Amino acid sequence: MIRTQITKLALALVLTLGTLPLRAQDNFKDAFAEGSVPFTKNIRVTLTDAQNHTASVPITILKGKKEGPVFTILSGVHGFEYPPIIAAQELIQEIDVDRLTGTVIIVPIANTASFFSRTPFNNPLDNVNLNRAFPGDAAGSITQRIAAMFTTDIIPVSDVLLDIHGGDASEDLLPFVCYYNNEQKPEQTQLARRLSIASGFQYMVTYPYTLKDSEPAQYAFKQAVQDGKTALSIESGKLGNVQKEAVASIKKGVYHMLHEMNMYETNGSPTKPIELNGQVYVKADTKGVFYSDLKAGDSVKKGDILGHTKDEFGNIIGKIKAPRSGIILYKIGTPPVNVGETVFCIGYNH
Repeated sequence: MIRTQITKLALALVLTLGTLPLRAQDNFKDAFAEGSVPFTKNIRVTLTDAQNHTASVPITILKGKKEGPVFTILSGVHGFEYPPIIAAQELIQEIDVDRLTGTVIIVPIANTASFFSRTPFNNPLDNVNLNRAFPGDAAGSITQRIAAMFTTDIIPVSDVLLDIHGGDASEDLLPFVCYYNNEQKPEQTQLARRLSIASGFQYMVTYPYTLKDSEPAQYAFKQAVQDGKTALSIESGKLGNVQKEAVASIKKGVYHMLHEMNMYETNGSPTKPIELNGQVYVKADTKGVFYSDLKAGDSVKKGDILGHTKDEFGNIIGKIKAPRSGIILYKIGTPPVNVGETVFCIGYNH
């Protein structure tokens, strides 16, 4: 009788454990540690917060025949930025592990709730912007848990993190590659610069790095920089649409970077990019309907009228001037604008 009760108890325990979701770190770490190579493995990491919000994060691990660096590609942090997501999916299908040296990790849609609900910027489940949530919190809301999983599981095993973005639903954007000029970690910064140059993008943007180790990184690839990794970002695509040329430029940039790291052979010699090492953000000081004949990539001079706002009746209520000369990296591409929103980002060279 006692033995039967123990057996039933053990069976019940096994059945109960079998219904529990896998912990994120076990799921990814087990897949990443797979010994037989080469292989392509698709997994979904499931996370649930205290409010029973659930996230299922798709991750592909591609391991080549030979050992080498780990190159991680993160896309879909903002689910309305479609060209990076489509490019990541195509890369998963195209990369031949028999030709690959090292490992490529691809997260095609980091923020699936944002993607499937067509919600720009924030995760609709908790109204948190994943690209403002790093390093995350394993006990926090669902978006904070996603960020924590990337910070604790994926970034540590990565040698390079490439965070791919584009113009969200409302942004007209000039394609460019960018990295942080972290003078405290010159080796990693130099590799980020080398990969940026090799990417083949016409414009290369460098950002100053002043983040202290005790401060939250907020951004995904800034978190990787803070953690001592080589990290950089691509911005390509705009206005909540899939532009084939944006998808193609992202893929080309990735292949050139992998080639530069001796991980994957590809053809073509990228030309030297135009470097923009300064940025100025132009904010709206009136709420209204935004008008501008300019587009991303246009050159402007200090004092130029970039656009204006109108009230609901079509009366002009505000003008927006260029605070300095440069090239428009991105601008608001839709009519609604609120006080304090960035309507233009102008890049320039010191």
